Amino acid sequence: MKLLIVEDNPAVRRVLKTVVAPLADDIRECADGDEAVAIYRAENPDFVLMDINLGATNGIAATRRIKAFDPQARIIIVTSYDEADSREEAREAGACGYVLKDNLLDLRRMLQAAQE
Repeated sequence: MKLLIVEDNPAVRRVLKTVVAPLADDIRECADGDEAVAIYRAENPDFVLMDINLGATNGIAATRRIKAFDPQARIIIVTSYDEADSREEAREAGACGYVLKDNLLDLRRMLQAAQE
């Protein structure tokens, strides 16, 4: 499985990578939405693990751009925001999942289920 981790905090990127590494053959990383779109187009990962708060191009905007390019893209929002508005905005942008950073085992279970 090829994954793209989009997270602006290097420490959180390391934690995410540690959590998903046993499930992935190839993991790419970046820190902003614009770079995420470019890497997605070049690498076509199986899943994108996307933070929301990324700066100039946030994760919701990047999700919309990736989904416009590839409607089959599988993007899981990985965030600290547990508000209903954020969940709805992610769903409307085309995210197939929404996981809180304080419960990354849910992310691992989602990815494991996708492999079965």
